[in-house]
Amino acid sequence: MKFSYTYIMTNKYRTTFYVCVTNDLHKRIVEHQNGMGSEFTKKYNLKDLIYFEKFSDINQAISREKQLKNWRKDWKLNLIKKSNPTLKTLII
Repeated sequence: MKFSYTYIMTNKYRTTFYVCVTNDLHKRIVEHQNGMGSEFTKKYNLKDLIYFEKFSDINQAISREKQLKNWRKDWKLNLIKKSNPTLKTLII
């Protein structure tokens, strides 16, 4: 079964968040870390994965991405802290 992921990247200071979706989380994180991610992640040096959700349907992942992108920063931070209270970089 192929899974899709909605994920959140941040910088080392945890001041900027980037929400996106992918069907290969490991590959996409490596791309971000090597400067091959989006222009936004390059501009703000967002290389740390701090949150992700796994979905069996790409449409669910896309819907969640759209929802999270409309959230305020503090809402995203509270969501992240529920599963990653110290905001540590996750290893995939």
